[in-house]
Amino acid sequence: MRQPDARAYLFDIQTACQLIREFTSGMTFQDYAEDRKTRSAVERQLEIVGEAIGQMLRAFPEMRLEIPDASRIIAFRNRLIHGYASVSNPVVWGILEGDLPGLAAKVEKLLASGPKEKI
Repeated sequence: MRQPDARAYLFDIQTACQLIREFTSGMTFQDYAEDRKTRSAVERQLEIVGEAIGQMLRAFPEMRLEIPDASRIIAFRNRLIHGYASVSNPVVWGILEGDLPGLAAKVEKLLASGPKEKI
């Protein structure tokens, strides 16, 4: 079975970031905190981001250099999955406003760098 290249994982991360932006477009923190459906959708996409990064790093360890916050992202994914009862809306919102735009830009740049086998 052929192993996917890093772009497959990057595409999944890019898609999840785009969906999160769509889900939260025009929202304030208060809107987000009061909308259980949006919180659930956002948390699911953050889980996908963390899982895609984790799988990508297992297949392509050198990609850790491209995504320096990979360990923190994976740890947050684990918190969402295993510590779901302690997930803080302000923390998630802070990630959406502070960290997600930079990750999305980095992934966009990596995807635009061309069709390399391991980027």
